[in-house]
Amino acid sequence: MIGVVITGVCGRMGKCLTRCIDQQADMQLVGAIQYPLHPHIGSDAGVVAGIGDIGVAIAGELDDVLEDADVLIEFSKPEAAVGYLQQVVNTDKAIVIGTTGFDSDELATVKELASQIRCVMAPNMSLSVNVMIQVLNLIAKTLGDDYNIEVIEAHHNHKADSPSGTALRLAETVATALGRDLDEAGIYGRHGIVGARPKKQIGIHAVRGGDIAGDHTVMFATKGEQLSVVHRAHSPEAFAKGAIRAARWIIDAPKGLHDVSEVLFQKQP
Repeated sequence: MIGVVITGVCGRMGKCLTRCIDQQADMQLVGAIQYPLHPHIGSDAGVVAGIGDIGVAIAGELDDVLEDADVLIEFSKPEAAVGYLQQVVNTDKAIVIGTTGFDSDELATVKELASQIRCVMAPNMSLSVNVMIQVLNLIAKTLGDDYNIEVIEAHHNHKADSPSGTALRLAETVATALGRDLDEAGIYGRHGIVGARPKKQIGIHAVRGGDIAGDHTVMFATKGEQLSVVHRAHSPEAFAKGAIRAARWIIDAPKGLHDVSEVLFQKQP
């Protein structure tokens, strides 16, 4: 039985993960974390998630529950994620990181720490989004520079970071496939008299509203035709299922930082 700890357990993803893990025959929730002083500290994680009492009280400190865990599934905030990762390194556990919005310094720290343990990290844990990334690499290389590329993402009105980590990953994928530097080619929205679109520009646009779980479109447009690759998540369950699959995979993986593409396409050694 794989012992799992969830961070951010009172959030949208945390509640969804609690429900999904409860349905797994080979997994058991052994710890649930929320930031200290949260009103649900001490409450049962199953009750908060809407599935009834499962005998797992929500704690405010990861150290209180990490000993019994095999893997931590981390969906919280960047500053908290870095601290949790350090604790995972200290105990030599495995971790799945779905948190996004890291700045460059935080990301460098995450990569350095993750290299010491078994870690899967991705800006989007949806399995089909990660298939989409593979497809976009092929499309961009095949179509080349004759097509203008635009990335459009939409999320719920509580999402803190913009553009989404997934949109950035999609833009980086096509930029790399075409030999472009996203820092130079990327433009984040347009306003005013911007003139004609530079041929190698990659547009990235963010929309926020309602309870949109996550929509991502990558458009390739040229004279006479347009090709769009679209992914729509209808609920957080899409990301929870991917995180659970990654948690199952990482238990026996070699130490180091791994991507969801490895979970999908590579067999365990």
